[in-house]
Amino acid sequence: MRIGGFLAALAVGASEVLAGAGDAGSVDDVVRQKMADAGIVGAGAAIIVDHEIVWSKGYGLADRASGRAFTTDTVMNIGSISKTVLGAAMMRAVASGVLSLDADINTYLPFRVVNPHHPDATITLRHLATHTSGITDRWAAYAGTYHYGGDSPEPLGTFLERYLVPGGTLYAPENFVQAAPGRRREYSNIGAGLAGYIVERATGVPLNVYTREHIFTPLGMTRTGWFLSEIDRANHSTLYVAQNGLTIPIPLYGGTTYPDGGVRTSVADLAKFFAALLHDGAYGGVRILDADAAKEMVRFQFTDANRPENLPASAGNSGLFWRTKFNGKRVGHGGSDPGVHTEMLADLDHEIGVVLFVNTSLSGDEQEAVSVIFDAVWKHAEKIRSEKRATPRK
Repeated sequence: MRIGGFLAALAVGASEVLAGAGDAGSVDDVVRQKMADAGIVGAGAAIIVDHEIVWSKGYGLADRASGRAFTTDTVMNIGSISKTVLGAAMMRAVASGVLSLDADINTYLPFRVVNPHHPDATITLRHLATHTSGITDRWAAYAGTYHYGGDSPEPLGTFLERYLVPGGTLYAPENFVQAAPGRRREYSNIGAGLAGYIVERATGVPLNVYTREHIFTPLGMTRTGWFLSEIDRANHSTLYVAQNGLTIPIPLYGGTTYPDGGVRTSVADLAKFFAALLHDGAYGGVRILDADAAKEMVRFQFTDANRPENLPASAGNSGLFWRTKFNGKRVGHGGSDPGVHTEMLADLDHEIGVVLFVNTSLSGDEQEAVSVIFDAVWKHAEKIRSEKRATPRK
């Protein structure tokens, strides 16, 4: 069933912004072949060169049952790339003076958060945003934050208090690492959820509303929101899991700790946001972040004298909800969730940026297909940049 209709659908392509730029045939061939090999139902990508969106395209299907094409306007959740939106919101709040990156987070909370292994140590927003707060995701508790069929019914603050405060129904000393804040990097979705909650408390506005007013609407991101209730489901991609030769649709879902991965958007919309981050907070004549705040968000926070003990220089560096990947050669963020694989990465000079959406979870060796697709799009971006710079300005 997967092979028949799926291969026919791979011929479907969406918008190409820069018609004729580069040789699209080679990237198209690689994407379609790897999608077929791995059982990927739909994908989309965009390329940013010198802070301009120069190419975008969709492949395959957003919904296999109806035959609806996956285009650059198709909406899907993007997993942990959402943390960069959280980071931008956090830095707006810092720039406006209602938050400090280095203050005790308990300054902003209605309950106290303390690492029981280091009760006198201060946890800051900078710790949360570099995943060095000491808060860890205990899977037995975190797994329950996924709510299949709709948005999570549990308020973010209620979950956080249950998980982080002694006496809470999910509290355990194991919710925190043994190292003091700042000493160890431990990727924490719950820590990101806490940062989002702090932004809400400090601004007095729910995060979804705050980002819609200050980021999504100004940039014209009309297909973007945090909750299923904010999105036109008719334009939302079905999500799939591919395993053992089968590609199976799964229900849409929401997350209680939604600031860690809940953004739903399109390739076209996210490319605008990424272009702004790569250009000191501005895109298309719209500024979503003060330039200094944007620079601080993407600035590498770790130095030889100030580095987590488990993150040697060879392992890369971190901005604020922003980090290096690909052996330090790319910066940005990726996302992975059931039915979701996404990448939003740039070179270190912010001259090239690539956004990639895949609506299918992969396992085992098939996961390599996403890396191959990303590499093909990146090479196409390099070719577009070369041709763009070789063409005299008129």
